[in-house]
Amino acid sequence: MNSSSRTISGKMDMLHGSLLDKILIFALPLAGCSIMQQLFNSVGIAVVGRFASSQSLAAVGGNGSIISLLVTLFSGISLGSNVVIAHYIGQGNEKKIPRIVHTAISLALVSGILLLLLGQMIARPILALMGTPSDVIDLATLYLRIYFLGMPFLMLYDFGASILRSIGDTKRPFYSLLASGVINVILNLLLVVVFHMDVAGTGIATVIANGVSAFLVLHFLMHENDPIRLSLKHLVLDCDAIMRIIRIGVPAGLQGMVFSLANVCIQSTINSFGSKVVAGSSAALNYEYFSYFLVNAFAQTTVTFTSQNYGAGEYDRCKKVFRLGMLASVLSCGCLSLIFVLFRSFFVGLYTTDSAVIHYALLRVLVVLTFECLTSAYEISGAALRGLGHSMTPAALTVLGSCILRLIWVFTLCRMFHSYILLLVIYPISWIVTGAMVLFAYFKTRKKLFPA
Repeated sequence: MNSSSRTISGKMDMLHGSLLDKILIFALPLAGCSIMQQLFNSVGIAVVGRFASSQSLAAVGGNGSIISLLVTLFSGISLGSNVVIAHYIGQGNEKKIPRIVHTAISLALVSGILLLLLGQMIARPILALMGTPSDVIDLATLYLRIYFLGMPFLMLYDFGASILRSIGDTKRPFYSLLASGVINVILNLLLVVVFHMDVAGTGIATVIANGVSAFLVLHFLMHENDPIRLSLKHLVLDCDAIMRIIRIGVPAGLQGMVFSLANVCIQSTINSFGSKVVAGSSAALNYEYFSYFLVNAFAQTTVTFTSQNYGAGEYDRCKKVFRLGMLASVLSCGCLSLIFVLFRSFFVGLYTTDSAVIHYALLRVLVVLTFECLTSAYEISGAALRGLGHSMTPAALTVLGSCILRLIWVFTLCRMFHSYILLLVIYPISWIVTGAMVLFAYFKTRKKLFPA
């Protein structure tokens, strides 16, 4: 690696030396970001639920699937900038990196503005389409419209953090999110509890917090070393750079959107079992998020490390990155899930004291969380494929195995046999099927790309 490349990746040399310690240093802040964000979101919902009304709680909490559905595509595209920059770093080709950086930030602004406008136009129609109760829809519309005012900030953070991660820096995105999360909690308490602004206060707090995280990430990029230094006067939408970014990012984003649609269908089936089942399933779901965040963190790590080493022609290190990423993902997710399963009564009890709700929550913990580590099979192998420049393959296979299979299950067997357990069983089944397919695709692709 030449001296300029060493400067670029000075925060973490992924091309030389030991890998396990660097993988852990890279992945743990990523996992911390997701876990912390989930905790802060929970605090915001708890504040509006305790100090406003049940309608306000429903208005804020019920918007999650809509926000995810609309945001996932563009968040996935941000991954493309990470992979492309990491490839160039591995090749020692710094001349093309500034164009990618400035195009990525320009894409963030454009996509953020598009989402802002889209959110204002479709907020009420989409809530009505989902059957939002009449006593909630006005509050939900207000919250959603305020939330989408912050979309440019959210996109700038996503794309900016992706650029920093391409050079091995996961700490500063973590610090940015930590600062914004603390501000979010403080503003929630101030605006909702003190000034009684209800859902508007929660929405405003979120927008301001997203603005803080975006400002910090942009500040870091504007004070970075060349060639990833950001200069606002050099923002550009370069067609070649856009195509390189979206070739990797769009399949990942579309995969996330289809996931969201499948989850909406599964949730509608859960709703058919009644409020006790819905409450129990929701309580257990929180712990699934925490376990999955570890898998996702090691998947993002695998993308970046594979991208740099593949760009540098370090094929043996690419193989090692895959092995270590898979091992770390399975062990960390498995251990955390095991803790939740063994002490499930305690953890579920933190959310409710209703015996019926607890019963259904414990069922979900046993059936789903016991096998959560199986998600590593398709997430890590899919991430390795994206790092090799093959993004469409894992996206298509994951949609087939984890989305379409679930939808078929929901609309056939679950309608024939109206069983909560039967619905939950599709999770581990789909993980096994998807994992087998994506693992096979990874090894087949690797055999073609790597010299014997």
